[in-house]
Amino acid sequence: MVRSDTDRVDRAAIAAFLRTHREALRPEDVGLNPGPRRRTVGLRREEVAALAVMSTDYYARLEQQRAPQPSEQMLAALARALRLTASERDYLFVAAGRNPPQAISTEAHIAPALLRVLDRLDDTPALILSGLGETLVQNDLARALFGDHRRHTGLARSEIYRWFTDPAERRRYPENDHDRQSRAQVANLRVAYASLGRRSRAGELVRALSERSPEFAELWERHEVAKRFADHKILLHPELGELEVDCQVLFTEDQSQALLVLTPDPRSDTAHKLELLTVIGTQEFSRG
Repeated sequence: MVRSDTDRVDRAAIAAFLRTHREALRPEDVGLNPGPRRRTVGLRREEVAALAVMSTDYYARLEQQRAPQPSEQMLAALARALRLTASERDYLFVAAGRNPPQAISTEAHIAPALLRVLDRLDDTPALILSGLGETLVQNDLARALFGDHRRHTGLARSEIYRWFTDPAERRRYPENDHDRQSRAQVANLRVAYASLGRRSRAGELVRALSERSPEFAELWERHEVAKRFADHKILLHPELGELEVDCQVLFTEDQSQALLVLTPDPRSDTAHKLELLTVIGTQEFSRG
């Protein structure tokens, strides 16, 4: 008799595992304000649920061994919320009767080390990207500056794909910088393609862009390979105008993910504009 995925769920293991890791985290570890007179050890259940974008009731039922089998998407969200390592994430998947994500996945798991740094950056735009230019997570200021990248689906989740197919993507950069940006996008994709192979999502991007963009097809034939993030960027914002920022990048050990941090000169006009954006947030500047 073949056992179903549901039969393989170890609810006691899931409950103990989630509770242990929830209690091991402090609010400041995940970018939350602990507030006064906090009595809870670690994070509250509702805080984990909010970080994982699920209902508090469903999360509570997981810890109480009363929930149905979690989906792969739910497990990945919990792994991100609890800042699990890849091995810890895989254990959670197995306990839930699911196959762990393949190692070559570009989006199933965000590196906890990068998340810990991102959690502490609330005064400058920062985001974590996959090797395919997919935004895995943004802080509030990056969302206010670039728009919420969660709205993109399919191949359009990749900024490389959007650069060659969506004219709106290029309006964020001065026209005289477009050629350099195009070369950088293709060179970045070459790195991912060499690592993941032609049958991967990287290969799918190459095939789609080769058909849709003559510019991409021409640049692809140059065989330029590099991870390129300019040290200095000029960005164009529809309301704030021109923004000059320096770009710092922190890679994971396998180079599959990168934390991108944009910082202005502290005494510059751009610094004042970003202060304004911090105050106003995404309410006014969520377009584009």
